[in-house]
Amino acid sequence: MKFLLRSLFWIILLLAGIGSWLVFGHGTDFSDKHKYFTVPIEDAQEGKPGKSMEGKFLLRQPWLLDLLISISGNTGKIKAGKYELQQGQSIWSVARMIKNGRQAEMKLVINRIRTKEDFAHLISSKFNHDSTDIMAYLNSSDSLKPWGVDTGTVFTMMIQDTYSFYWNSSLNRIFQKLFDAKKLFWSKNNRIVKAEEMGFEPETVYILASIVDEETNYDSDKYKIASVYINRLNKQMPLQACPTIKFAMRDFTLTRIYEKYLTNPSPYNTYKFKGLPPGPICTPSPKTIDIVLDAPKTDYLFFVAKSDFSGYHHFSSNYKEHGAYAREYQKALDIYMAKKAMNH
Repeated sequence: MKFLLRSLFWIILLLAGIGSWLVFGHGTDFSDKHKYFTVPIEDAQEGKPGKSMEGKFLLRQPWLLDLLISISGNTGKIKAGKYELQQGQSIWSVARMIKNGRQAEMKLVINRIRTKEDFAHLISSKFNHDSTDIMAYLNSSDSLKPWGVDTGTVFTMMIQDTYSFYWNSSLNRIFQKLFDAKKLFWSKNNRIVKAEEMGFEPETVYILASIVDEETNYDSDKYKIASVYINRLNKQMPLQACPTIKFAMRDFTLTRIYEKYLTNPSPYNTYKFKGLPPGPICTPSPKTIDIVLDAPKTDYLFFVAKSDFSGYHHFSSNYKEHGAYAREYQKALDIYMAKKAMNH
């Protein structure tokens, strides 16, 4: 009898040890420092976060996670969302994290974005939102009204930066943070005062900066290009900005703007319509926004790329000088395109 009880004791002790090792030991199954684990709504409702393919891939014993949640009486307390798993994390720790809804913060990095479709894709790739729903939001005047923008100017509330959100953050929550960041940005460094002194609204500066940002990567030229466009606006001249044609054509690979493109009926065609387009053509860098605000006063009205293809530009105050530089550039471009065609 004593032998039987002793054996039973050791068996129970062994099983307890195995159970403890499974529950409190190394429960993840990946070599990276961390991975993200999504608990879909349907799995959360069933109380089985280990059911998903992600769970089966990331956990050594996904069934144990579901069992632990079930026997602890937490089946109805599971919260859908995206969670961060650490290498070596125990099943017990994972269960507590999911039960308490300690979701991972996802990083939304806004760099240069050109179209609503690009933005919708970015959001849908990071958060629990469908691209179609995001596009509907971006194209809804009612949805955008609280943020003081419309379907054309919606990008003016997006300042390039890195933002943190939970995976299941609503679009309103995402836009609220973008709106707050925009207000904070414009409240600094006398930006609103500078815009007022130029006779511009912040949105006007943003739209102008989006064009300047697409013209060149060189800050020294950005200052002068900004001055050209400001001078044209003040003189009621068409902006005639090539990047707006690319935006109107929805073809950002264009290296040459032909005459046939200039009849495009899009309101973003600044050759056909005077003034600024109805919205930005990209999300410009904060530095370019400041460059526009600090643009020097010049008499420049024209600019054209240099014929050495350095990326820099010639600036002129009269069309005769500009025409000479333009012909020089066109000649160099013709030669380059001919050589390129021969090589193909």
